[in-house]
This record gives sequence, C-alpha cells and structure tokens, in this order.
Amino acid sequence: MAKHSYNYFTALEEMSEYSVKAAEKLTEALGSYSPVKISSEIKEMHKIEHAADLKKHEMMKHLAREFITPIEREDIIALAQMIDDVTDSIEDILQNLYVFNVLKLRPEACRFADIILQCCKNLKLVMEEFKDFKKSKNIIHGIIEINTLEEVGDDLYLESVRSLYVGCTDSIEVMAWTKTFGTFEKTCDAVEHVANGVESVIMKNS
Repeated sequence: MAKHSYNYFTALEEMSEYSVKAAEKLTEALGSYSPVKISSEIKEMHKIEHAADLKKHEMMKHLAREFITPIEREDIIALAQMIDDVTDSIEDILQNLYVFNVLKLRPEACRFADIILQCCKNLKLVMEEFKDFKKSKNIIHGIIEINTLEEVGDDLYLESVRSLYVGCTDSIEVMAWTKTFGTFEKTCDAVEHVANGVESVIMKNS
C-alpha cells in the first residue's frame, strides 16, 4: 500500500490554528483599540489570512493529485473552505471598523471578540481530535462547546443591536455598528458551521 506523505487532518488542524491566530489578533486590536492604528492592525491580520489561504491552496494541490483520501474529498474541500471562512470573517471585523471610521468601540465588541476566541480555540481542539474521530472522547465535547458559544453570541448580538437602536441617535454610527455586529455574529456562525460539518463527517463514517 502506498504511503501518503500528506496528512489532510494535520492540514485542517493547521488551518484552524490560523483562525486562532486571527482571533487573538482581533482581541489584541480591540483590547487596545486606536483608530490611528487600525490600518496597521489590518495589515497584520491580512498576513494571517494570507498564510491560511496558502495552506488551503497547498491542500487543494495535493487533493487534485491523489485518488485515495482518508475521508471523502468533498468533505475535505468543504471543511477547508469553512475553516477559511472563519478566518476571513474575523478579518472582515477589523475591515469594518476601518471602513466605517469607528473612533470608539462599543462595550459589546470586546465581549464578542472573547467569544470568537473561545470558539476558535475549541475549533482547534476539535480539529486536533479529528484524525482519531472514531476513538476520541473529546471531539463531541468540543463541538457541543462551540454550539453553546454560538448561542451566547446570538444572545449578545440581539442585546447589542437592541442597545444600539435604543440608545444611539447618530444614524451613521447605527449603520456602522449594525453591520459590524452582524459580522461578529456571522463569525460565530462560521465556526459553528465547521463544527457541524465535522459532526456530519463523523456520522457518515461511523
């Protein structure tokens, strides 16, 4: 039997590590937020996003050449794209703050960033365990934790937008934060999509 040198499970895990790095960069940028520094923060974030893209392209290049894969190639492609979507969504948050010239953060922003970081750390745990999904006792726990965090994110989204429309009279600020809060919530959803995708693969192969 031919030995495959390329490990798709490891590659997916490495992609999830970029999501964690992006989430850490987001919490760092928001923790010491400065509109003057936001353009440089975006450049740093884009380096992470670009490295994640290169990892995905490397995986696709191997996938195009190999006939036998450890799980269905369609599942590998889907999971890679979903993990990439997580990193892209995190980058979108900083880009929103720059595009809308946000001068001061609303208090919910850092809470959202913390939830996203927790989501991404649990995603990394899930992807670390994925190679042993038939034996792992931790992978389902990680998936459940992501589902729970996504619900927390949903609640925070409703609270944030409600607070915005009740207390803010600046129409531009309302528009900017409506869009930005939506991107925070979309990022939580993106992590949950990966978790649900992994769960689907487990069910198909059990």
